[in-house]
Amino acid sequence: MATRKPIATQTTGDALIEDLKSSLDQAERLLREAADATGDKAADLRARALDALDKSRAALSDTQASLVEHGRKVVHDTDEYVQENPWKAVGVAGVAGLLLGALLSRR
Repeated sequence: MATRKPIATQTTGDALIEDLKSSLDQAERLLREAADATGDKAADLRARALDALDKSRAALSDTQASLVEHGRKVVHDTDEYVQENPWKAVGVAGVAGLLLGALLSRR
């Protein structure tokens, strides 16, 4: 089985959220300034706001691709583990089923 690396999904998600908030705040600020401005200054502010939104969209797309790739790797590793250790997988599934059944029957 392949060696496992630490999962940094939470850190990636937090960084993405902060980047998106920052970019959206910047775009909102620029659009508000553009609403008050006229002529070339308004056009420049709108262009900068659209650029900030495009960067946010690109960052979101990159993160989505990264998470999809990570998900595929997890599925592949899980499949590989189950094929190498079928009885352990059956045991874990059985214990999980018993615990879930016990929790649901308490209600």
